[in-house]
Amino acid sequence: MDNTSLTPVITEKSMRDVKSGKFTFKVARHVDKKEVRNAIEKKFKVSVTGISTSLVKGRTMKTGSRRVERELTSWKKAIVTLKKGEKIDLFEKA
Repeated sequence: MDNTSLTPVITEKSMRDVKSGKFTFKVARHVDKKEVRNAIEKKFKVSVTGISTSLVKGRTMKTGSRRVERELTSWKKAIVTLKKGEKIDLFEKA
């Protein structure tokens, strides 16, 4: 659980979901839902009611003067639903 990195995902869609109590994080690919739940409850002192995870495929990108294609790495996204009335201040400031 110590190596569970939680990086908030700040996009228009994720900020819209904050109003309904859903918060989006980028997590390590090997982490499961139980580890995400424990890490969020411990770090932010909130009660998690649900977690949805998905793998986001890395897109290809052309770089350099020769337009060489390279692929960005895939990552795992966790959408966490909190108990009604609870918030994570990290998302309120963004």
